[in-house]
Amino acid sequence: MTFATSPTIDLRSDTVTRPDETMRAAMASAEVGDAVIDVDPTMRQLEERTAELLGLPAALWVPSGTMANVIALTLYLGRGDRFLAPRDAHVLVRELGTSAWLAGGMPEPLEPDAGPGRPTAASLARAIGPRDSSYLLLRTTLLCLENTHNAAGGSVIPPHEHAQLAATAKEAGLKVHLDGARLWNAAVALDLPVAALAVGADTVSVCYSKGLGAPVGSALVGGREFIEQARRMRQMLGGGVRQGGVLAAACLRALENMDDLAQDHENARRLAEGLAEIGWAVSAPQTNIVLAGVPDVPLTISRLENAGVLASPMAGKVRFVTHRDVSAPDIDEALRRIKSAAGQ
Repeated sequence: MTFATSPTIDLRSDTVTRPDETMRAAMASAEVGDAVIDVDPTMRQLEERTAELLGLPAALWVPSGTMANVIALTLYLGRGDRFLAPRDAHVLVRELGTSAWLAGGMPEPLEPDAGPGRPTAASLARAIGPRDSSYLLLRTTLLCLENTHNAAGGSVIPPHEHAQLAATAKEAGLKVHLDGARLWNAAVALDLPVAALAVGADTVSVCYSKGLGAPVGSALVGGREFIEQARRMRQMLGGGVRQGGVLAAACLRALENMDDLAQDHENARRLAEGLAEIGWAVSAPQTNIVLAGVPDVPLTISRLENAGVLASPMAGKVRFVTHRDVSAPDIDEALRRIKSAAGQ
């Protein structure tokens, strides 16, 4: 059954949002300069604002979260180094092996023994092992955390667990990088400042183009010297832009949308409850991602598409992501369509 007369409800990701008129106006009127030759004033404003929000000295705008992460890993890792990250973390499974290919590090997954996407400090300590200087062993030099954890259904690492993990890593001499692509969602879910979730991290990546609604952009945040090194690495990777203020203006406007994420979380809960009522295997979401277990993921996604609801595969399940372009009535309509599709 299809719904040719109704618009498609796109729940594939919170990256499908489109700039609203206020954001487009900000982009059109942005003050710009050449961000590679010297400075773009709007880009500088965005970087300073982002560093302030994260409680770190400096920030660097980059085109994508993947670039932010690979820059960090490339600067931290050397040949023969190993890094640790929660199982199914974005840096392990969604960045096409750049951690090994470009950064040159050997990845090692940590089991989520504290809950979805969350390793315990004890399991981290075991994974780090003794600080043996033998040339026969990999050097474990970096811990990468992810908050929220995408493949674990947008699960949140609470601040006390993050602090324990960071402290354990630091005691063993490791650096800590936080992939915070959806850190805004975690902060809203916990009703905490974003900086409270970055304590102990040497660097943090954040994304403006997911739930906040900007069309392009992420940032790498850390110490001033590190960010200057990161600026050179961004240029090596082709990430330097000229009049980037047009994009930075959208990101600045996106930061004003942070409180709206609470509605996305409520819509995700609404969706999960509705799916459970019609017999789908779902867990209550912590943020804006709903994972549903089904017998045949590709077939289910195809049937949903025919019904006018777009979803995506993730971790062997069907993933639905709520976002600012989907309203509560859209969720109700999506549930109606899903129920109809299930009866085919």
